[in-house]
Amino acid sequence: MPHLSIKDVPDDWANALRQRAARNHRSLQGELMALLEQAVHEVGVRPTSGAVLRRTTPAGGLGPVRRGWKTIEQVSAELRARHPQPIAEQASSLALIREDRDSR
Repeated sequence: MPHLSIKDVPDDWANALRQRAARNHRSLQGELMALLEQAVHEVGVRPTSGAVLRRTTPAGGLGPVRRGWKTIEQVSAELRARHPQPIAEQASSLALIREDRDSR
C-alpha cells in the first residue's frame, strides 16, 4: 500500500485530531484511516487493494473494521491462542488479597 504524508498541518488541527482519536479509542493513524475511509465511501470509490478489512458481525454477515481496531472477540481469541492453559502454580488473586489484608 502507498504511504501518504501531509506536511504543515496547523497545530490546532493536529490537536483536534488527536483528541478525536482519543475519544474514539483509536491511534491518530487509526483515526485518519477512518476519516479517509469515510471520505472514500462518500464519493463512491471502492478500494481494490483490500484497504477495507472485513470481520464477521454478530448476525453472521460481514462488516467493515477500521484498521487498528479489534472486537472483544478477536482480542479474546488472540489471548486464548497465546495462553491456552492457565498457569496452575500461581496463587489466586483472592488468596493474595486475603493474605495482605490479614497481615495488617
